[in-house]
Amino acid sequence: SHHIGDLENAETLRSFTEGIAHFRRLFDITPEVVAHDLHPEYLSTKYAAQLADGEVANAADLAGVELVGVQHHHAHIASCLADNGASGPVIGVAFDGTGYGADGTIWGGEFLIADLAGFERAGHLAPVPMPGGAAAIRQPWRMAAAYLDAAYAGGPPEGLDVARRNLRFWPGVLQMARRGVNSPLTSSAGRLFDAAAALLGVRDTINYEGQAAIELEQLADPAERGAYLAEITGPEPLRLAGHDLIRAVVEDLAAGAAPGVAAARFHNGVARLITDCCLLLRERRGLGTVALSGGVFQNLLLLRATVALLERHGFDVIVHSRVPCNDGGISLGQAVVAAARDRG
Repeated sequence: SHHIGDLENAETLRSFTEGIAHFRRLFDITPEVVAHDLHPEYLSTKYAAQLADGEVANAADLAGVELVGVQHHHAHIASCLADNGASGPVIGVAFDGTGYGADGTIWGGEFLIADLAGFERAGHLAPVPMPGGAAAIRQPWRMAAAYLDAAYAGGPPEGLDVARRNLRFWPGVLQMARRGVNSPLTSSAGRLFDAAAALLGVRDTINYEGQAAIELEQLADPAERGAYLAEITGPEPLRLAGHDLIRAVVEDLAAGAAPGVAAARFHNGVARLITDCCLLLRERRGLGTVALSGGVFQNLLLLRATVALLERHGFDVIVHSRVPCNDGGISLGQAVVAAARDRG
């Protein structure tokens, strides 16, 4: 279809439904299977449910259509597989900002054992609160507060610039996170990058999606080869301590490291953490192919560092080339998953 954008209001939903009606007429198509996201509040998910219930105008022939709910990050990996003509199974690394998880929490730093038809969640970034919910996306300093609280039992060190810049609201936001008030848990890699960006003085508030992470990538010194370390614990699903990377940023800055050097070591640390997790999963699952997808991998510094490190350890790595790695590729992934399950 034409570009519609986020389905967030009546106008975009109307454009969406009119596009469907137009293509149905143009190609004389009567769908038998409809794929949709798992998020119950998405307008597209509600539209799919209304189709099946016969509640959509001019679509009475679709009443009772088969619905296939597809988890957001599985769709990312399926999209990457389709882009490469592969069927899996693979170790799928889906790093992005937000996706509705199978457990009802906000996922976004995921390691999936996946093929086209299904997946298992084999690992993820350790969840942290998002103080204020959606406000934490618009104001990355809130994620810095949450990650610092996770990194330092009893509270972060005194005198941090990010805390000083946001002194008026900092104590309240910390309390909100600790009490779980309007602070949903997230394993999002995007929110981890936001926290690092705010900590390094890149940006406390954003004007468009992904701005803090984009500017963090631009800050990073491309010549720096150092990498922060982070712990991986537990049986599957493995938990990756993203807060270890945040603690390392704090300690490096305190030791006099330049922000650009710390930003590069953070990126390299994420690449190393991804690789370490994939190595553990290869030992356990015997899989040697890794698929990288999700909007975080639009970050070329991270993508190149991750691919190089994985290939150095003998992995076959597949990435997007024809289809966007961000949510622009989600609908393809949903369709591929629905088709695979229909064949099964």
